[in-house]
Amino acid sequence: MATRRHAILMAGIAGLVCWLGAGAVDAQDRSNWPTALTLGTASQGGTYFIYGSGWLNMVAEELKISASAEVTGGPVQNATLVHTGDLSLGMVTMGPAYDAWIGESELAPGVKHDQLRAIFPMYTTGFQCIALQSSGIQNVADLDGKTVGVGPAGGTPGTYWPRIFDALGIKVTARQGGAGDQASQVQDRLLDAFCFAAGFPFPAFNELEAQIPVNIFGLTDEQVATVTAAIPSLAPYTIPAGLYRSVAGEQKTVAMWNFAVANAALPEDLVYAIVKTVMENNERMVQIHPAAVETLPEAYVHNTFLPWHPGAVRWFEENGHAIPEELRG
Repeated sequence: MATRRHAILMAGIAGLVCWLGAGAVDAQDRSNWPTALTLGTASQGGTYFIYGSGWLNMVAEELKISASAEVTGGPVQNATLVHTGDLSLGMVTMGPAYDAWIGESELAPGVKHDQLRAIFPMYTTGFQCIALQSSGIQNVADLDGKTVGVGPAGGTPGTYWPRIFDALGIKVTARQGGAGDQASQVQDRLLDAFCFAAGFPFPAFNELEAQIPVNIFGLTDEQVATVTAAIPSLAPYTIPAGLYRSVAGEQKTVAMWNFAVANAALPEDLVYAIVKTVMENNERMVQIHPAAVETLPEAYVHNTFLPWHPGAVRWFEENGHAIPEELRG
């Protein structure tokens, strides 16, 4: 009995030593962490803000670190703010991210954003429009000569919808602004339509169709072919049925992938912990926003140009996903 008690006591002491040792390691590992994390999202009422606030709060809770999601103009601005270190984290679509990487950002032309690092894949951003049923607008071609909201300046829709209209030969008067504000302006008939881009479904579209009859539409097959030929960073995409009450079936459109990014100087162990938290909790992510059904490790392959942060490289390779040598940050 004495021997058994001695064994239990020694096991308890060993466990306490391990616990204290782990605590010391954690404290030492965190010594170079920032006191708080800041994440660039986009306008309120858009997918970025809801999705981003959700995953950042989850990370803050798991890692016991202070964090705040910032309202921004979207991917173009996020790329620059993360590059400069004004934000530690950001969310970008890969079209604007590529422009920033090669020094062709609309916000900072001539500046190669070489401090950007990929950390995890998010979801595809699709392009879709909404108009009041009473307007008679049912197709992008019907927008010719109309006043159309295209989301915030510096965001993916604000950057790419004007390019899409140009590719299709459609003349519109484009207005920029937050997603929630522009949906309200459609309801108040200050805008003829609102064309946006985000992860489906768009919260601002859901809110508008709950209040008034609307038409929600993507692109025709012919329009998709024309747009993807003119803008290689966009690819054909099928919007699933069942996202909006006003839409009976699937719709065709174009889309591009979104990734979370970090400043290159962010500590490796911190980024590893962030990636681990998001990539290993997909069920919780989907509860934050349905678009997170695509927030899966295997989607890392959709990044073909942006170097990965070493902390992300470590997590992906520990979990069986090889990062190409040329993309190791």
